[in-house]
Amino acid sequence: MSHALSNGHDPVVLASLSAESNIVPAREPAMQIIRRNGTVSPFDAGKISVAMTKAFLAVEGNTAAASRRVHEAVEQLTGEVVAALTRRIGEGRTFHIEDVQDQVELALMRSEHHKVARAYVLYREERARRRAEETAVQSVPVPNMPALHVTLADGSRVLLDAARIALIVNEACSGLDGVDPAPVLEETKRNLYDGITLDELALAGIMAARTLVEQEPNYTYVSARLLLDKLRTEVLSYVHGVRSSASQADMSTRYAEYFGAYVKVGIEAELLDPELARFDLKKIAAALKPERDLQFQFLGLQTLYDRYFLHVQGHRIELPQAFFMRVAMGLALREIDREARAIEFYNLLSSFDFMASTPTLFNSGTLRPQLSSCFLTTVADDLDGIFKSVKDNALLAKYSGGLGNDWTRVRGLGAHIKGTNGESQGVVPFLKVANDTAIAVNQGGKRKGAVCAYLETWHIDIEEFLDLRKNTGDDRRRTHDMNTANWVPDLFMQRVEQDGDWTLFSPDETPDLHDLYGKPFAECYAAYEAKAARGEMRVFKTVRATDLWRRMLTMLFETGHPWITFKDPCNLRSPQQHAGVIHSSNLCTEITLNTSDEEVAVCNLGSVNLLHHVTAEGIDHARLQRTVTTAMRMLDNVIDINFYTIPEARRSNLKHRPVGLGLMGHQDALHTLGLAMASDAAVQFADTSMEAIAYHAISASVDLAAERGRYPSFDGSLWSRGILPIDSIELVAEARGGLDMDRSSTLDWSSLRERVKAIGMRNSNVMAIAPTATISNICGVAQSIEPAYQNLYVKSNMSGDFTVVNAFLVRDLKKRGLWDEVMVSDLKYFDGSVGSIDRVPGDLKALYATSFEIDSAWLIEAAARRQKWIDQAQSLNLYIASPSGKKLDQLYRMAWIKGLKTTYYLRSRSATHVEKSTLKGTDGKLNAVSATSAKPASAPILVKSSDVTAPDLSTVMACSIDNPECEACQ
Repeated sequence: MSHALSNGHDPVVLASLSAESNIVPAREPAMQIIRRNGTVSPFDAGKISVAMTKAFLAVEGNTAAASRRVHEAVEQLTGEVVAALTRRIGEGRTFHIEDVQDQVELALMRSEHHKVARAYVLYREERARRRAEETAVQSVPVPNMPALHVTLADGSRVLLDAARIALIVNEACSGLDGVDPAPVLEETKRNLYDGITLDELALAGIMAARTLVEQEPNYTYVSARLLLDKLRTEVLSYVHGVRSSASQADMSTRYAEYFGAYVKVGIEAELLDPELARFDLKKIAAALKPERDLQFQFLGLQTLYDRYFLHVQGHRIELPQAFFMRVAMGLALREIDREARAIEFYNLLSSFDFMASTPTLFNSGTLRPQLSSCFLTTVADDLDGIFKSVKDNALLAKYSGGLGNDWTRVRGLGAHIKGTNGESQGVVPFLKVANDTAIAVNQGGKRKGAVCAYLETWHIDIEEFLDLRKNTGDDRRRTHDMNTANWVPDLFMQRVEQDGDWTLFSPDETPDLHDLYGKPFAECYAAYEAKAARGEMRVFKTVRATDLWRRMLTMLFETGHPWITFKDPCNLRSPQQHAGVIHSSNLCTEITLNTSDEEVAVCNLGSVNLLHHVTAEGIDHARLQRTVTTAMRMLDNVIDINFYTIPEARRSNLKHRPVGLGLMGHQDALHTLGLAMASDAAVQFADTSMEAIAYHAISASVDLAAERGRYPSFDGSLWSRGILPIDSIELVAEARGGLDMDRSSTLDWSSLRERVKAIGMRNSNVMAIAPTATISNICGVAQSIEPAYQNLYVKSNMSGDFTVVNAFLVRDLKKRGLWDEVMVSDLKYFDGSVGSIDRVPGDLKALYATSFEIDSAWLIEAAARRQKWIDQAQSLNLYIASPSGKKLDQLYRMAWIKGLKTTYYLRSRSATHVEKSTLKGTDGKLNAVSATSAKPASAPILVKSSDVTAPDLSTVMACSIDNPECEACQ
């Protein structure tokens, strides 16, 4: 019993509470129950299950194993209790609440659950008092703590300040619904000992609040605020050179005095650009908003703490608002009114309305401001070109760039080498070198170097390319760390549809195929096939198109690679057709820009937080316009401020000036609107929300062109001809002979089209939807356009493990009186899904369906609606719970037919789904707050196919949904 009491759970109180309150849906309407206040209500056997489950959980704990035992026992015992009641009184009769409790007690004793029964008897009469104690809202006094000492960094000891602990915990809980300082203080007290270090003392409170997140999502804010107190002590002590601490209330005045000292220390440490000191720092500091520190959830602030805040020899020197202001100042360096623009940029970032990409957050305002996210290269077919590309990869990755390499020009296995009169070993050995380079250059330890290799489907090495991520075979011809993607021409998909043949070539014999697309590609390809048939080609191979397609899908599912991306729609809809050819996408498949030997494509990313731009009534267009206008200016500034590590990147970026404005929090926006992801209404919202972003982004680029001038290669672009993304759909339709893509619109595109033609564009490309995995964590919203993974789970990333609870679901369950400890247990038992929980109403099951409960056809339909507005592409993950070859075939053919440019990961469940054990057992460790290395990836699930006519998926493996080693999860 001591265990149950120490955790604030009274098994009998919990059980009798449910019964007395008649929290029992009427399955037997003829039977009624008399409560203690004399009222009569319909009998509901389900409430007996709830009450007993609470009693069991309080005694046995809430671990995964216990949850399974409890569910099995409660199901049997509930049946016994109902049967006993029915036998005693017969149907159509009423009985008292005491009868129910007596039968529950007897059933527990008969089944030899003595501890639960004993607790039920001892505490049955204390429900009212204990419930009042547990739910009363009252200020928490200074805890009664023993006289403990704290060990300082120099080894000296001082008395523990219990009053300050109470102050900080109360402050952390202030203004948050559903949280109570008492359990946080009680759990903190349990983790203290005489001689505790300062760091351990700070972590004790953080961990105490963290254990409560699964019961009440708002405790994630409490943990964040307690971490903030630790951060304040660390930062202020170092910056001011004397041990210092401050409460959140103190920061209303101390932020301003700290900021100037921070800039000075950062410049002296050669971390900050000395140009920042030339700003009016008093004006800048006065604009800081300390209250915005309270917006962070624990995952977001911990991520910043571990990976983003500047530090000197391990001592952090940045507080959150200084961090956002540093980024904003770095982006405003070349503005005329630098202070005003910096404050404007700061307000956008610190409000979470918009967030710049990780490289911009890492490096803005520093001595080497490499702010761009993505780089695309094409590899030449000679040793100088190949190893120059490998060197370029290293230089670009060093400062946090993500890489996409086009390897299609490199001759294939068996091709003739004139210089040595030998035969080529093909592209694979060089890919191995690129793979190892990406691992060696790990972006200063902030995140893994990451690269994706692209190869066109007609390349003679395509079959070996498909095997690169396998765990079997010759390891010298495997790339275990590098992403791979198929660059698929429309002609191949048409051959698959026709069940025709497909011929593989070496690019040294077919060099023009690399730069062709649409009808010219088809004509040239047919000519090479005819030449091969006449015996005039040295290296070629003819295969059945459907066989190759099946193998592509099989390997995609086995290894998660290569991804499927489509060459023709990327090029046919490119605004920059006149300036070159798109030979690949980037690391995350959302960037589609031209590359050549002279130009390395660069894209600068940031994302609108869609949650902040919708209300229950719909899109807030005025706020969205303000956000997009400022965001586009910030992204355009990146191009001029950026630190370029290779000249080809600088040349390309200044000539074309592409940016990629995306979005995040799409799932949160749907929850706000009450729309299920798998619905026509959600598809329509995807359409209209992207239309609004596109409209304002294009309009903002026109405004920038009027102020700063058109981008240099504007003339001859689709923009210059008045062809906007919505119009370029017809170019694909013409090349294919039709296209199943919606063309509807709601805004005044005619007027904007005329403005584009008359004034021009500042940027060749303006939109791309990136994964946003890390920046969405910072903002506390769902990633990008992703559906909810689970409603309760433990997320792993480079900062450790974090409990994630769907706060929208908790809100709606609370409204219906359904959020309790049993619901938490059920969510763990059913892997974060509400679909199998009987108590949850059908409308909530639809609204909170998780990624594997949603047919991915809905995701493709929504993506197709967005794609019509986007001049680049989207990082579109697809999910499949019960895979088969037929389903994969239908899914990816649908993506092509609907006009998508690219797809990203194919996801299946990992072998270990949700972390089911309670955080009281897993997160209650002081050293778990800041992980020094990523948690190992979950083992992939093994799936068998029952469809013998489709791709062979026997014993295949899928990419783990929450793999911390995966770039999408970073």
